[in-house]
Amino acid sequence: MNRGLKVEWFRRRGQGIILPVFPPPTDSMFATLPGLIRIPLALLLLAINIVLHVVLLFAFTLFKVILPIRAMRLACSRVLVVIAESWIGVNNRLFDVFTRTRWQVDGLDGLRRDGNYLVLCNHQSWVDIPVVQKVFNRRIPFLRFFLKQQLIWVPLLGPAGGAREVPGRKRYSRETLIRHPELQGKDREATRLACEKFRHMPVSVMNFAEGTRFTPAKHDAQSSPFRYLLRPKAGGVAFVLDAMGDALHAILDVTIVYPEGPCTMMDLIAGRVHDIRVHVRELPIEAGLTGSYDEDAAFRGRIKRCVNTLWSEKDAQAARMHMATEPAPKGD
Repeated sequence: MNRGLKVEWFRRRGQGIILPVFPPPTDSMFATLPGLIRIPLALLLLAINIVLHVVLLFAFTLFKVILPIRAMRLACSRVLVVIAESWIGVNNRLFDVFTRTRWQVDGLDGLRRDGNYLVLCNHQSWVDIPVVQKVFNRRIPFLRFFLKQQLIWVPLLGPAGGAREVPGRKRYSRETLIRHPELQGKDREATRLACEKFRHMPVSVMNFAEGTRFTPAKHDAQSSPFRYLLRPKAGGVAFVLDAMGDALHAILDVTIVYPEGPCTMMDLIAGRVHDIRVHVRELPIEAGLTGSYDEDAAFRGRIKRCVNTLWSEKDAQAARMHMATEPAPKGD
């Protein structure tokens, strides 16, 4: 950590070496199959898993909508979470069986299933989503992502997100806001309303603060001061903290590294991702972390400096993780 930077609200709580917390990869019968057989079979089983769990999600969502008693609707909400966690658990098992990916993760000690977390993570690939799901599934409350509006229309997955009470989010371009100034602040209001709904249940709100996936082109276009990260957007962090208030009890700072470079979902499914490294640290939420990002210029400046400091530390952590030894054995 750069001691010259004054970190006003984020305090470091422990830091250790990267330790494998998942079983090392083994050559299961399926992992040794030829790719022409293994990859289609993995895709088929993943698709079957989606369909089966989405059907259950829809059924209990319907029950929840028509039931007149609030206690019964809350019970349906709990069942929906169990179904979603089962879906993720089966996905995780399929990845374990069909690939030889080695997972190195540290920082999971002390996490609570009944806690309320804001999870801040760097964003490099669509693989980030199954990675954080594997790392945190059944360790903390179910992760709620803010889905881009485009994903709501993806067959099965979009409606399933709605069934699991995953909030949608619509972004407006600068040109659209110039033409329609009445849309200014609509996305932030949607964020506030979504977070208000989570104030009275255990929840983990997931936020990719960079707002987009890392690419060298985006990094250069931003003139990012970080080596492995894009510039973070403090607004989304501030809005979630303000909307959730004291319902949140900690921030989880998550850093993901793929030592072999950028990867895709197909790379993961095909077993071409051999090494995934994840560092988690829990940060307390100090007094003064809430305020009006739009109206209070002083607060806006402070939260931006705070998030940038956090990102500087994350970039340093990513550099250490890239330099870690013991590269994973290559297979395919």
